Formats: sequence, C-alpha cells, structure tokens
Amino acid sequence: MRTRTTVAAVSGALALSALVMPAAQAGTDGSAGVGRPSVAEQHGVAVPGAVSGASRSASVGAQAAPTVSNVRINAGKSVVVGSQSAKTFTVSLTASHPSGIKSLYIDLWHGADPDAADGWLPPAEGVTCAVVSSTTAADCKMTITARPGLNDPNGKGDLYANILAGTWHVGVGVWANDDSEYVNDFYKTHRVQRNAVLTMNASPEPVRKGSTLSLKGAFTRANWETGTYSKFTNQYLQLQFKKAGSTAYSKVKTAKSNSYGAISTSNTAVYDGTWRFYFSGASTTTSPLTVSPGDYVDVR
Repeated sequence: MRTRTTVAAVSGALALSALVMPAAQAGTDGSAGVGRPSVAEQHGVAVPGAVSGASRSASVGAQAAPTVSNVRINAGKSVVVGSQSAKTFTVSLTASHPSGIKSLYIDLWHGADPDAADGWLPPAEGVTCAVVSSTTAADCKMTITARPGLNDPNGKGDLYANILAGTWHVGVGVWANDDSEYVNDFYKTHRVQRNAVLTMNASPEPVRKGSTLSLKGAFTRANWETGTYSKFTNQYLQLQFKKAGSTAYSKVKTAKSNSYGAISTSNTAVYDGTWRFYFSGASTTTSPLTVSPGDYVDVR
C-alpha cells in the first residue's frame, strides 16, 4: 500500500514533522473508499521544540480557533493531469493565532462524504512558511502530487478512474500552540481535470483566393484508466482565424467533434493568416481553454 504523509508541522523556527498513515486501495466504483482520515484526525504530531498545550494554555489562556485565509490550490488554476505523467502542484495558506501556529494540513478529496472519499490527494512531507510575526505564519506552502493510473498492490495511481475528474473538496486544518484548532473538510472546492489535446490541419496550402479551405483536426483527452489519450466526442469548438498582421484570433464558426473525436469543417479562403480550433473547457477537462497549434495558410 502507498504510504501517505498526513501532517506537516511548524514551530518557532518552523521545524517540520509528519505523521505517516497508510491508505486503503479503492475499487473503481469507489465503494471501498481510499482510507482518507478526516482533517480532525490529522492532528497527532508532537513538534520538536513546540511549547506543550498545557503550559502554553496556562500562560496565555485558551484562545479562539486559529484564523485561516488565502487558501490557494495550484495558484488558483485547475489541476490538469495527463494520461501518464504525475502532476505536482503547490497548495498554500496563511494562518495566525495569539499563541502561534504549531501545525497545518491541506488535502484534496473526492466524493460526497469525507469519511468515505473515493479519491484522495494528501500533501507530501515538508512545509515552508514566511513568518510575519510570532503569531502569524504567512504564505505557508506544501506540495501535492497526483498520479494517473489504475491502483495496483503498490498503491500507484491516485487518479485511478476517469470519474474522478471534476470538482474536488479541499480540506484544511491548522493547530495552534495552545491546542486550539481550525478543522474543515469542506473549506472550498477545486477542479482536478483530464488534459485534452487538439490538432489542426488546413489544406490545400497555398490556396487560391476564393477557394474552399478544408480544416480538419482531432480531439483527444487523457484516459487515466488506460494511460493513453482517447477520443473526445461530440464536443462543440470554435474555428478561429487570425489575419496576417493581427495579434488576435476571432471566431469564424462552430465545429463539433464526431463519434471518433475527428473535426472537419471548411471555409472560403480570403486572406493570409492562421487557423486554429478552440475549446472553452469543461468541468472535467482542461479548463479554462484548449487550443490547437495554429496553421498558417498563404492565400494567392
């Protein structure tokens, strides 16, 4: 089974520590779950050099829960994962408390019930923080790695099924030196998506002015279950054109991928310029956009 790192901690000099917990392997229907501990269950690490909860509470008194802000996943962009390569991204937050911050945690999980998640992306070991004051750890960063593929006895494949593409929940936990805590399995949501690839070919090249230009392409997206790219069918796209000398593309017409993922349309050739297909994105696939490489056509 894969070993998961479940807690990263900070103390005065931002010392690091981690609690290691194994994750259960899930079936593709998600019924077995992935063994994700709740955010509250992550708190269990004694940080070397940290002031104990009892003595700290005696000196400053129990305080309200830590304040958490600026929670960001992958700099606010969707986490887009291909068919085989792992994707490592940064998660960050700002935390403050009168007694100081002892430990923190961020993860992503998929499903309706945090105790029966069918997908889980925990943080790697280590956290770095910029300390603003003795009470605030600002811009604390950790990394999470998402690996596509089917689960096997070695636990490989966080994204073991295509149904995991879409909206994930973000869990956040922060613990202060006086043992007060902020824990939330539903802090916010974030998208984890399948990468998509568009191609474009215009012909003939060059083309006589006023003649019909044929514009063809293929639309595929990452299949996490097979480790390949599969046809992306029945999707509406834009055919776009950028006239020679211009810096911007404009919409010409709408095209649609067929049951094989192929795209085929045509247009009258009038000006020299570059043609491309544009897809505005879907909840499960490459957001906010996917574009094909541009194909420049000389009109004579």
